[in-house]
Amino acid sequence: MTFDSPFLIFLLSVALILITPGPTNTLLAVAGLGLGWRRALPLLLFEFAGYFISISVWGLLLAPLQAQHPWVATLVRIASACYLAYTAVKVWRDARLLHSGQQRTITPRMLLMATLLNPKGLLFALVIFPPHAFETPHLYAVSMTSFTLLLVPIGTLWISLGHALGHERLRFVSPRKVQRLGSVAIAMFSVFIAWAAFR
Repeated sequence: MTFDSPFLIFLLSVALILITPGPTNTLLAVAGLGLGWRRALPLLLFEFAGYFISISVWGLLLAPLQAQHPWVATLVRIASACYLAYTAVKVWRDARLLHSGQQRTITPRMLLMATLLNPKGLLFALVIFPPHAFETPHLYAVSMTSFTLLLVPIGTLWISLGHALGHERLRFVSPRKVQRLGSVAIAMFSVFIAWAAFR
């Protein structure tokens, strides 16, 4: 794959979708708020793992199946909505423990599952990645490597945003309220995904 117009469009599309607020980005920001920048950075490995598995499964296995059985995509959306609703409740409840010894912050498993069920994975696999990316090993490797090189700085940006909100220079911002706002955002994503599944 060369740096021609289609490839540049691919890179721009990936960057725009990755930077768009969503359940994974919200969790990264909340992790930056609760854990701090350094301790939250390893969560990027789990974001990558979630997207890697999701995009690969959709592209290699489920896309052909979905063409014959449209209910597969509906089932995935319902599962995604349910898990995000559960995550929203957990993030809301944990806000009261923020900066206390009992704090339960964003876990790798939570981020991995939210990313696995993030509808962005479906969008990347079926719309954004090059049409033949899942048929040619070389094209698949180049596409996934390019995706990863964009994911890391964008994920770091979201962690940094959350960390900045809890920094002393932003003391007028309540970390508890920010985390609960994140919970509300995740709940809204859950409702939107559920609505999309049944419309």
